[in-house]
Amino acid sequence: MHAYANPTRFLAIAKPLTPWLLGVGLLFVLAGAWAGLTQVPGDYKQGETARILYVHVPAAWLGMGGWTSLALAGLVQLVWRHPLSGIAARAIAVPGMLFTALCLATGSIWGKPTWGTWWEWDGRMTSMLVLLFLYAGFIALSNGEDGQRQAGSLSRGAAIYALVGAINIPIINRSVVWWNSLHQGPSITLRGSSIDNALLWPLGLTLLGFSLLFGAIVLMRMRRIIADNRVAARLRRLADDEGAMA
Repeated sequence: MHAYANPTRFLAIAKPLTPWLLGVGLLFVLAGAWAGLTQVPGDYKQGETARILYVHVPAAWLGMGGWTSLALAGLVQLVWRHPLSGIAARAIAVPGMLFTALCLATGSIWGKPTWGTWWEWDGRMTSMLVLLFLYAGFIALSNGEDGQRQAGSLSRGAAIYALVGAINIPIINRSVVWWNSLHQGPSITLRGSSIDNALLWPLGLTLLGFSLLFGAIVLMRMRRIIADNRVAARLRRLADDEGAMA
């Protein structure tokens, strides 16, 4: 892991990898969307409205997976002080928040014809809303004065916040089991899937595609943060040189 602590070495991999992730991810998303809309039948209970699962499920997965990755980056920052861990956490936060918001939006759109309401304060929906607020809090905290002064690294408070916020991830996952809920139970587990195979395969395409796009966005944001840090460092050196000459 420390072999890539040098931003230059990291960028040597991230630059060529980013367009590949972006292009392949977009192809998988388009293929999955085409298959989900045209090649599979509607659900026998929910009809055509169930097709939104090809966006809703990947969005939920990436909202939760994003915070898990963010918490791991916070742990690495606290324990090993890896130079890129704070940059990675900052880069993950915004797309993680966007996918969480997309999950909530698509869930509401799906819920209206299925449940007869846009919103219900049940365990799954409420815990996902909490995740959205956690992302917003992390972004605000990591952009604070202390975090900015450390040139891309996380403050200790932001890293601890990321770890504490991870408590919400298993709550989201198990909420439909622990509490009575309008939301359907676990559809995909280690023991199998309750989704019919005729409907399931396009989900694999969109899930992989959105995951690759998420990775591409994170790499692009990391590259941008590193570039901003280098510009800031160069400006500080110029200011110091001018001060010494004066």
